[in-house]
Amino acid sequence: MSDVNEIPIIIPSLMNVTTSGTLRWQPYREGIEIHQLYKHGEDGPSAAFLRYRPGARVPAHVHAGYEHILILSGSQIDQRGSHAAGTLIINPPGSGHDVHSPEGCTALAIWERPVQFVGNGA
Repeated sequence: MSDVNEIPIIIPSLMNVTTSGTLRWQPYREGIEIHQLYKHGEDGPSAAFLRYRPGARVPAHVHAGYEHILILSGSQIDQRGSHAAGTLIINPPGSGHDVHSPEGCTALAIWERPVQFVGNGA
């Protein structure tokens, strides 16, 4: 089943979109909400906004395809350091990490393929 939009997605003010009150947030993981922009099947590309509450974390996972993360507000931390608002992170296929956000953050995530959680993170 494909959830791809058949019309272009236009976001005129990306840095302010998450405070506009027009997004439909859904639970994603404990302390994290998601607003899906598009999703192409279970193994295809997708994009979403992620909103982390302070202290939220995504457990260890490996990237099956490229992952692009743009931090819109706040910051998040992984094994490579702390990434503040305005940072673009590109994780290549085969790379892995876990992510947490002590202060909370909002990010735009674009996945070539879904991540694969390892250990008890499924």
